[in-house]
Amino acid sequence: MAEPLAERMRPRSLDDYVGQQHLVGEGAVLRKMIDSGRISSFILWGPPGVGKTTLAQIIAHKLDTPFYTLSAVTSGVKDVRDVIERAKQNRFFSTASPILFIDEIHRFSKSQQDSLLGAVERGVVTLIGATTENPSFEVIRPLLSRCQLYVLKPLEKDDLLALLHRAITTDSELSKLNIELKETGAMLRYSGGDARKLLNILELVVESESAQTIVITDELVEARLQQNPLAYDKDGEMHYDIISAFIKSIRGSDPDAALYWMARMIEGGEDPEFIARRLIISASEDIGLANPNALLLANAAFDAVMKIGWPEGRIPLAEAAVYLAASPKSNSSYMGIGAALSTVQKTGNLPVPLHLRNAPTSLMKDLGYSDGYKYSHDYPGHFVEQQYLPDLLQDARFWHAQHSPSEEKLYQNMLRNWGDRFRDDS
Repeated sequence: MAEPLAERMRPRSLDDYVGQQHLVGEGAVLRKMIDSGRISSFILWGPPGVGKTTLAQIIAHKLDTPFYTLSAVTSGVKDVRDVIERAKQNRFFSTASPILFIDEIHRFSKSQQDSLLGAVERGVVTLIGATTENPSFEVIRPLLSRCQLYVLKPLEKDDLLALLHRAITTDSELSKLNIELKETGAMLRYSGGDARKLLNILELVVESESAQTIVITDELVEARLQQNPLAYDKDGEMHYDIISAFIKSIRGSDPDAALYWMARMIEGGEDPEFIARRLIISASEDIGLANPNALLLANAAFDAVMKIGWPEGRIPLAEAAVYLAASPKSNSSYMGIGAALSTVQKTGNLPVPLHLRNAPTSLMKDLGYSDGYKYSHDYPGHFVEQQYLPDLLQDARFWHAQHSPSEEKLYQNMLRNWGDRFRDDS
């Protein structure tokens, strides 16, 4: 039985590789690394069908090093340890470390990822991970810190068209046929930027035709696929594009656009729970203190969807989307925690001032723990000025009010309490 077209067309060298020129083009970072003959561990992040697995295989072939593959869906900790042990044994037969490629690494549990740390750190294996999910949320920090992160972009229209023409002219099976690509719009639309899906569609359409000359049109593709043209792959490029448009419409205070993109997701079969989660995030990130009720309403919409199910769940989701889009906006809390995290990463574990420390034992009291702490409720207005930040950061500012009507009240309260410390020029 012949291999699927997508497998037959899998590039064997960088010269045949389509797209991702920012990584593998002349002078690009991965190209330089590959040409030097030595690579460090890295993670490839991007939508399906853009060449993550293919790139890993090309690298292994180019470096002539043992190549091991694990799928996070089917492999456990024991499988990881077995591969690492085999890699140790093969390490002596190659100047480069064996490559361990883990597809869908975001599905690995914490214990599975922990089992990789030592081998990656000692250079027993060079890890190449592939993920469609944001590694910042799905890959443990110790492992992520030992890997470079490279972002793969969705394939451009020209890349996909080049792939189609290459398939009908160079593939061992399709090149025997007389195929005319009269229209390609439907194939490109259904593929959603996924090269593998594009080639699967081409193969399906060609195999369904018996004419001597196969003329591919949009009508033919739609008839053979018999799909809803509005449907999209929830793991593909269009998923990311539409949710991005949805969130940006809310942030941009356009309720009509927010409803439109929500309708696109609903018609495409998106998980309502996913939409509800994004509304909660938007309420916190984009509306924030300008309208604190937005978070309450978004959370209530999430609960309502879980209670009443579908299709009625679309109504509270729409209510929340309109309310968030029409609300005043502030990202002061979002910016504030970002600034605080950045400072913590730069300054490390600064000591807690003695007067803020708990003193449950007499020894701690003798050492000055809690000495001098002022209990705010004992003072007029439930406020008394004292230092709450570490000594080295006592004058630091992280939160800056953005002066929406709701947030202005908080800002004025800070001015009454702290005076010039909280006074912003804006």
